[in-house]
Amino acid sequence: MDYILEILPSLLSGAAMTLKVFFFTLVGSIPLGIVVAFGLQIPFKPLNWLLNIYIWLMRGTPLLLQLIFIFFGLPAINIVFERYDAVMIAFVLNYGAYFAEIFRGGIQSIPKGQTESAQVLGLTPFQTAYKIILPQVVKIILPSIGNEVINLVKDSSLIYVLGLGDLLRAGKIATNRDVTLVPLILVGGFYLFFTAVLTYVMKFLEKRFDYYK
Repeated sequence: MDYILEILPSLLSGAAMTLKVFFFTLVGSIPLGIVVAFGLQIPFKPLNWLLNIYIWLMRGTPLLLQLIFIFFGLPAINIVFERYDAVMIAFVLNYGAYFAEIFRGGIQSIPKGQTESAQVLGLTPFQTAYKIILPQVVKIILPSIGNEVINLVKDSSLIYVLGLGDLLRAGKIATNRDVTLVPLILVGGFYLFFTAVLTYVMKFLEKRFDYYK
């Protein structure tokens, strides 16, 4: 118990970094995904081509490789980011692409007749998207969003490759220093706790959106 109390501050500090990356990734990637998804609905081929290339690149290459490329590769062309900034750019772009595909599928599942009815009522395209399409899309895609949110918690462990003090890195340092698996067991406990909380929140949100039939 004394040993657990001794290493707990470093694990909590790492957990704070993990949650910070998790929170700001969601804040950046979900709006990006929505914008890209609606952009794909615009009948303008150059825009569609660019957005599809972006999604293909982000979904077709590992997040770990994207982290390494942004931090270690871009300086070759004089584009330099701090470690945390490189992490956030990689995570937001990566998860933005996944969320874009999820939102795109939700948008395409909405009957076109609803959009036409909104036009008859005099709603602008923005009002139609915000007041009619998006609330229904959110209900449809919540389970898929929930899966990605939980994956994000676990993917946040990849930031250790750039030397940021996240939860997993704190656990590995303690394990290597003290030659014991106790820190990594505690790290696993933290991730299980985060996942349990997020699962509960997503189920709660799904129930709240049940009034959209």
